[in-house]
Amino acid sequence: MERAENLSLEAALDRLLRAAADTAVGSRELVATDRALGRVTAEEIRVVRNLPPFDNSAMDGFALRHGEAGRRLRIAATIYAGDHPRAILEPGECYRIMTGAKVPEDADAVVPIEACSDVTETAVTVPGGIAPESNLRRRGEEVAAGEVLIAAGTVLEAGHIALLGSQGIMSVAVRSRLRIAVLSTGNELREPWEQADEEEVHNANAFGILSLLRQYGYEAEYHGRIPDDREATERVIAGLKRYDAIITSGGISMGAADHLYASLLANGMEALFHGVRLKPGHPVTMGVMDGTLVMALPGNPLATMLTLLVLGIPALRARQGSARPRHFEALARMGTSLKFRGKRSELVLGRLEEGVFHPTMHYRYGSGMITPLTQSDAVAVVPEGTTVLEEGALLGVIPLSRG
Repeated sequence: MERAENLSLEAALDRLLRAAADTAVGSRELVATDRALGRVTAEEIRVVRNLPPFDNSAMDGFALRHGEAGRRLRIAATIYAGDHPRAILEPGECYRIMTGAKVPEDADAVVPIEACSDVTETAVTVPGGIAPESNLRRRGEEVAAGEVLIAAGTVLEAGHIALLGSQGIMSVAVRSRLRIAVLSTGNELREPWEQADEEEVHNANAFGILSLLRQYGYEAEYHGRIPDDREATERVIAGLKRYDAIITSGGISMGAADHLYASLLANGMEALFHGVRLKPGHPVTMGVMDGTLVMALPGNPLATMLTLLVLGIPALRARQGSARPRHFEALARMGTSLKFRGKRSELVLGRLEEGVFHPTMHYRYGSGMITPLTQSDAVAVVPEGTTVLEEGALLGVIPLSRG
């Protein structure tokens, strides 16, 4: 196994997702379907009733036997959605039918009204060449009773909720919400409500972390900042082992006042990696401590947010039991050429405009900055070994906006 120090981004992510999945939250709860958006299914859900539940028309028109197409037919009856029609067609007859209405057994095709001519209250001329099953939605053709409707480990989106509603399912078993603790390190930090002098900084990281978590459907508890003291740090960490995940920022570099990594090890953390070949975010450290997932993020704000995005969010999804924890990546074309050293993966912020990715500030910003985040709606993960991306080159980007 590759050493835990200075892993490649892909190796670090693979290791992290395996560990998070192995310690996935086991508890489950029943929630009302209309409250299940964003939750992860704890078990597979099977089809209760066929969808559609009966043969029905895909549009307003006329239902007939396809072999009688190309003739003028008498309208035997009009069928509306919600009706329970009987099969009554005689030779040379058809039904006037509305979208979603049940198609009787003696009709096997529907012709849209706009394709017909000489339409009166009692008769219609239908065109020839009508194939059987035209514009006819058969019972169970979308999903049939007994089939898997939604797999276990699915993050429920609006479409899933609609699908559950179509089945009359009013509650669903989901994984329990993750309990997440967030804290910061550093004597130089002051909370936004505190006065800061010229040698102190306000705590941007904690509130950025809390907001990014909320953006992806997670809630967390903020436990304040840890002073730059080894004993105090160990004590605080020991008190947080009841959480499913602990997320910290700062204190993991090699400075004399950076006690966090040693304190985590003293509390029994097994490091999955300590440092990743990544810009920004090289010092990021993650591990497992008595079943608690630990994410020790860098202190620089840009590095904090981006490492939480590309490593932390997928890990939380896996910890939650999601079957597809990795980010969706959209394909885009580079709007300009960029050069890289190629020795590590690089996270490039930018904006997407009609499928073209425009790097923010021409990729001339530092990891201690915050404003590039507000000027971007996507991030490109440039693989290690890449030395140039030419204008027009295809690359995968992770959308930042969830709104």
